[in-house]
Amino acid sequence: MSARIYKPARSTTQSGNARSQHWVLEYVAETAREVDPLMGWTSSADTQAQVRLRFPTRAAAMEYAEEHGIDATVLEPHSRKPNIRPGGYGENFATNRRATWTH
Repeated sequence: MSARIYKPARSTTQSGNARSQHWVLEYVAETAREVDPLMGWTSSADTQAQVRLRFPTRAAAMEYAEEHGIDATVLEPHSRKPNIRPGGYGENFATNRRATWTH
């Protein structure tokens, strides 16, 4: 049984980091998903594909995988570029503004 351990990315629709601080152990699907011909739903006989375990640290997730004999691969998180620009919204109304207000 194989699994992957990763740190999920933060939601693109929110500015917070609420669900991106923990590590997730997710089992890799062993069988392909099948499409139901009548309804078009996808299904699988592999129930482990539904399991997602959360851990506070990567070490805790790796320790759990070793204790239970799970062949886990760790995916390192990508680093984010800082999205900070000088100034801000208040800079638009500064009295020492060099450019003229155009709109």
